[in-house]
Amino acid sequence: MANNETQLDRIFAALADPTRRAIVMRLCDGEASVGELANPFDMALPSFMKHIHVLELSGLVQSEKAGRVRTCRLRPEAMVGAEDWLQHQRAIWEARLDRFEAYVMKLKKEKGEAKPVAPRRKKKGPA
Repeated sequence: MANNETQLDRIFAALADPTRRAIVMRLCDGEASVGELANPFDMALPSFMKHIHVLELSGLVQSEKAGRVRTCRLRPEAMVGAEDWLQHQRAIWEARLDRFEAYVMKLKKEKGEAKPVAPRRKKKGPA
């Protein structure tokens, strides 16, 4: 389980950066060379390669080199652990919110039953 948590930490850490999220979004359209991926970003190639390395460590991206070209592709199966974790968290929070809503409704009902009805004041008309 500790290994799964480490992998989950790596995935969320990789996705915490907007540059890496943009890379992942671009790779959703299909594989691309590092040069193609780096083109829209205003950074040196060694800096960009650090982002690729983080994505590879997280398991989200796989790259291979053929000659002088390194090609990257998305590994969507790496997201399964994160999806499972998010679904579990969502179930927990939905259950908590359902209990909170039931509690609020109970309080409203109790307040409505215990609230004394104040006598209505008659409007004063012309005397």
